[in-house]
Amino acid sequence: MTIELSGREKIILDKLISAGSVTVTDMAKELGLSEVTIRGDLKTLEDKGWLNRTRGGAAPSLHRDLLERQKLRPEEKNAIARRAAELVRDGDVIMIEAGTTIALVAKYLQGRRDIHIVTNSTLVFSYARLNPNLQITMTGGEFRRATESLVGPIALDTISRLNVRLAFVGTDGFSLERGMTTHLVEGAEIVKAMKLRTETTVLLADSSKSGRAGFIGVLPLSKMDLIITDNGLDGAVAEELSGAGISIERVPISKLG
Repeated sequence: MTIELSGREKIILDKLISAGSVTVTDMAKELGLSEVTIRGDLKTLEDKGWLNRTRGGAAPSLHRDLLERQKLRPEEKNAIARRAAELVRDGDVIMIEAGTTIALVAKYLQGRRDIHIVTNSTLVFSYARLNPNLQITMTGGEFRRATESLVGPIALDTISRLNVRLAFVGTDGFSLERGMTTHLVEGAEIVKAMKLRTETTVLLADSSKSGRAGFIGVLPLSKMDLIITDNGLDGAVAEELSGAGISIERVPISKLG
């Protein structure tokens, strides 16, 4: 599964998100292409994990909100995830929380050996399952479709029993004053639980999250061992965070092909 999309694939997904489904006939007419070509596009998008083909068309494989979030800032998300994956060593046991940026870490673990991933994210699972060198433990718990996550007492109990070297977590917004914030209480509890069971906790968040404040406070930024963001983060904000003793890395962005 991969996030790279061609121009035509993006058009199809835009239609899928807005309409809730697409048909081969309608897309062929709209794009001025043959139905054979559109069927090929739908198959490719299905292979990438974006949709499920139906009789004569396709439906989203993920919740509409999640599809929309996946399409936002793909270059930044991939650059952040690629850098995060470089922190993983052969033989590591790691935790990956739910989120569109964090899930991509699993995609960039190609070539690593004997990696064990613990996750509450079915999106992470969809990436990791394609790599035979990755062992996967799902936390269990109550499924939340909008975030493709497993939450609640069962998930928290599983996490509380494990010990890992690295945990990758996300946020809906961050600032020095408010720390990490989210819109979901259950998600905040997962992050806190992971923090307690890991040696190193790394926050992955693109620069658009800077200054935003979700409804729920999660943890102060000082509780993170490292923040990886993109070089779109304002320099003054980066200096403020560094001045407060927070380790932060801004990765350069490379355009996707």
